[in-house]
Amino acid sequence: MDTTLVLAGCGKMGGAMLEGWLEQGIPARRIFAVEPDHTTAAMLEKRFGIHLSARPEDLPAHLSPAAVIFAIKPQMMDTVAPNYARFSSPATVFLSIAAGRTISYFESVLGTDAAIVRTMPNTPAAVRRGITVACPNPRVSEAQRRFCSDLLLAVGEVEWISDEGLIDAVTALSGGGPAYVFLLAECMAQAGIAAGLPEALANRLARVTVSGAGELMHQSPDAPKTLRTNVTSPGGTTAEALRVLMADDGWQPLITKAIAAATARSRELAG
Repeated sequence: MDTTLVLAGCGKMGGAMLEGWLEQGIPARRIFAVEPDHTTAAMLEKRFGIHLSARPEDLPAHLSPAAVIFAIKPQMMDTVAPNYARFSSPATVFLSIAAGRTISYFESVLGTDAAIVRTMPNTPAAVRRGITVACPNPRVSEAQRRFCSDLLLAVGEVEWISDEGLIDAVTALSGGGPAYVFLLAECMAQAGIAAGLPEALANRLARVTVSGAGELMHQSPDAPKTLRTNVTSPGGTTAEALRVLMADDGWQPLITKAIAAATARSRELAG
């Protein structure tokens, strides 16, 4: 399968994907990026040797990419996406990482015959530890689905769903999830300060503990519940803290309420 790619947008997520593709072995000459910021474009061209254009209109007229990747902010999509409709063909799949933009939206802009994959990544993609959930429309072939999986695996793990309605809950859980974890580290540090620890020490203890626990969970085959049980001695200090956190008014109902609120908001924004 031809590996020619068109990348619309080279911000944090687009840039992370670009680096991952190059590390995978996709030749730089096969990647055509559109980035209107001249400073960013010049840096990328010098660093990676890819083709850079300031506007989609400047892309080569003969170009027939295997994939067009939309890595731009959702609010820019109405202005940007229509310029890529000329690439719509059975040979090209459109892959979007823009939150809130539905498959039907892209079909209305790119054509009902366009092969479209809507995805929801998360920010750990910046360190190749993200997870992306992808949903294809019926025009996406099995070969295109495998190709999109390969592209997304460059920044972490990939899961596929057939029900686009699940994307809202995905957005709430894994899309926003890193922010919840960062908040946990903030709260732990503040609690440590309240317990008498110096601020710098409390911040460091919270940061390293959260990131270390995440890495342990990443490497361990055990379920989170098992890992929690393994570090909880009956009648000990951790058990006493968990008694508070696992109470009827503890973390679970609060997290459930938060995920539900984010899911509802995602549905509203997708409109």
